[in-house]
Amino acid sequence: MKFWRRIKTGGQKPFLDTAEKIADGYVDSHRPAYLRYGLTIFLVIGLFLLGLGWYWSCEPDLFDVRAETEKELAGKPLVVGATTTATLIHTIEVLLKKPGGYLSNDMMPPGIWLDNIPSWEFGVLVQIRDLSKANREAFSRSQSQSTEDRDLAIAEPRLHIDHSRWAVPWPESEYAEGQQYFRRYLARLADTQAPDAQFYARADNLRYWLSTVETRLGSLSQRLSASVGQRRINTDLSGDAAGRQSTQSAQEIEVKTSWLEIDNVFYEARGTTWALLHFLKAVEVDFADVLNRKNAIASLQQIIRELEMSQQPVNAPVIVNGEGFGLLANHSLVMASYISRANAAIIDLRELLSQG
Repeated sequence: MKFWRRIKTGGQKPFLDTAEKIADGYVDSHRPAYLRYGLTIFLVIGLFLLGLGWYWSCEPDLFDVRAETEKELAGKPLVVGATTTATLIHTIEVLLKKPGGYLSNDMMPPGIWLDNIPSWEFGVLVQIRDLSKANREAFSRSQSQSTEDRDLAIAEPRLHIDHSRWAVPWPESEYAEGQQYFRRYLARLADTQAPDAQFYARADNLRYWLSTVETRLGSLSQRLSASVGQRRINTDLSGDAAGRQSTQSAQEIEVKTSWLEIDNVFYEARGTTWALLHFLKAVEVDFADVLNRKNAIASLQQIIRELEMSQQPVNAPVIVNGEGFGLLANHSLVMASYISRANAAIIDLRELLSQG
């Protein structure tokens, strides 16, 4: 029998032995070993990126504006405007140095897959831009014909670089440079021996900034409410019989936020209210005399309370978009409720500040 087998195989080892050698390079006699190793590495990298993306998606905590002001001043006297300026500086710091850094222009994973935190960053950035503009045009100037502060004139344009730009000039470097100019302004502001930098805490200056905040919150409230879709009466020209607009609009408008944008609008609102909450706490310090004279401290504190409610933790894994009175919750409508109440209180505060 052995002799016959050798004749059939040409004196070589049987085919079975050769098959056993081939099977040594396979997993389960089917898949190559390198495929197993590749899949394992791919799985490990995927889990790592998933965990890193989850960590980067955590929103920064609230901070104490008074403590950050003391840190920025580093022993220098606390002067009017120092708290607002120091809070603005630290807000830029958080935007750039939170977990994952600045993510809006990331082109590599996991940053390129994330959209909630970039939306949050945009909401914060809009408030930073508005306050820096008010600082340059109102808070640091005694009147409309006065000269603008040299450091603020350089800092403010740095913050208007496209937030999603990934090529030169990079937003991170421009925003950081603007932050340094704000630090220079703060240093001159706290120098009592060289009063070339000023911060004028007046009611008209505060009203100027609050008018911008009012329009921002009004827009966000409308976009959040549109998560369920609704038909609205066109009121664009209401209150002015002689008013005209460029093109004719329908009497009723269908307004609905795309379901792909609902979570983005929600997190933009979270970023807006996060930044605004800190700025209003700083205003409470710097404009204390003005607010006390107008008996408006309680009004400001109520606005802060409403904004604090908007920063409650989101316990759901996704932003739920239930119907108005449906079975499921609607996170956008809850956020719109807090923002609308805060906005109504800001309107009342502006009216109160305008009174003699």
